[in-house]
Amino acid sequence: MPSTKMTKSQFIATIADKNGLSKKQASAVLETVNAVIVKQLKSTGEVTLPGLLKLKLKKKPARLAGERMDPFTKQMRMFPAKPASKGVRATAVKALKDAVA
Repeated sequence: MPSTKMTKSQFIATIADKNGLSKKQASAVLETVNAVIVKQLKSTGEVTLPGLLKLKLKKKPARLAGERMDPFTKQMRMFPAKPASKGVRATAVKALKDAVA
């Protein structure tokens, strides 16, 4: 029997109940954590949530337009240019892996 995934409001309500906070206070805590993570990723490119995750900023270089092999059809075709971009990679730390296992 698959369990349903927790919604954001259920998540906030659970945090509020477990810590004796109001839902508004729990929501403010999550917003603060989010702001700290964004600030750290922008400044250092890496942040660790102790016991949970390690987040890293991954920079993807720009790609020029040109003719390359399509990996699916194995035919040569024109690919459009792509600008440089940034992405975030998340890795579970050992404590979380051990807790789930």
